Parts: sequence; C-alpha cells; structure tokens
Amino acid sequence: MSRRQHAAPRKRRTTLSLPSDSLGEAQRIARARKVNLSTVIGEALSEGLRLQTTAERSNEVLERYKKAFSGFSEDEMSVLNGVILEPTTRK
Repeated sequence: MSRRQHAAPRKRRTTLSLPSDSLGEAQRIARARKVNLSTVIGEALSEGLRLQTTAERSNEVLERYKKAFSGFSEDEMSVLNGVILEPTTRK
C-alpha cells in the first residue's frame, strides 16, 4: 500500500468563536471519552456538514421531482402514484 493511503487527514489550525454552552458540552464529551477537544469538535463539525450536504441533496431531488411532474394534473399524478380512481365493486 502506498504511503498516502495511511496518512492522517490534513489539519489546519484556526481560531473559532463558539457558543459557550456548546463548548462546555464538547468539553464534557471530550473528558468522558478521554480525547482532546479538537477531536470532539472535528467529529461534530464533520457530522454536521455531512447532514447539511444530505439535506441539500434531498431538497435538490425534491425540486427536480416537482419540476419533472409539474405538468401533470391531480388525476394523472394519482395514476402515477398507483391510486385507483374508479370505485371497486364488493363481492
């Protein structure tokens, strides 16, 4: 395996201003897990960004769906969705 495959993710140092309650919670988690604060903040940020990206993709799919089906009438949409429009007879 190449050396690049085993390399740790690149990191950059920065200064952030965080809400004190969020920082306190992150510090509590770091102590409980016996890891440094940067690890907890980095994981939380990565997960938050992943969720944000997923939400953006979901919204994009929904908008494309709306655009693709915008020309259909309500009855046509019902047929496309598998709704039976005619009453069935009981036996």
